[in-house]
Amino acid sequence: MAGAAMISKSQYLFFQFLIIILLSTLFIHFSQADVGTASHYGPPFLPTACFGGDASQFPSSNMFGSAGEGIWDNGAACGRLYEVRCISAAVPRTCIPGQTIQIKIVDRAQSSVSRPSSSDTSMVLSTTAFQIIANVSASLINIEFQQV
Repeated sequence: MAGAAMISKSQYLFFQFLIIILLSTLFIHFSQADVGTASHYGPPFLPTACFGGDASQFPSSNMFGSAGEGIWDNGAACGRLYEVRCISAAVPRTCIPGQTIQIKIVDRAQSSVSRPSSSDTSMVLSTTAFQIIANVSASLINIEFQQV
């Protein structure tokens, strides 16, 4: 074939590699989030390990939670904001698809006044926050969470 450009096998493999990389960046979601578990709790919420009896530290939206030991960090977690989404649960269709919440850490789960629906979790969410991402009848869900 006159004038036809021929490419070598190594060039062909390189172009295939580039196509795979480009496609993977389009279809694979790279995340900096952690995976853990969450339960929920209701009142009473005061006093807290973070803010004592100061109710003004609670968001007016009631979107808050308590830090499990894995994120408590000797109290440094107090006031931190986390984005949280439900990724699975023991019972199918527990998670509400497409829902992500932002919560403020106001307490330590281990010492909270109100007992969580399940112990030893990454975080315990207020019932208000929990019911946005999952069916509140579930006591434990698997979550993806990331500090904001």
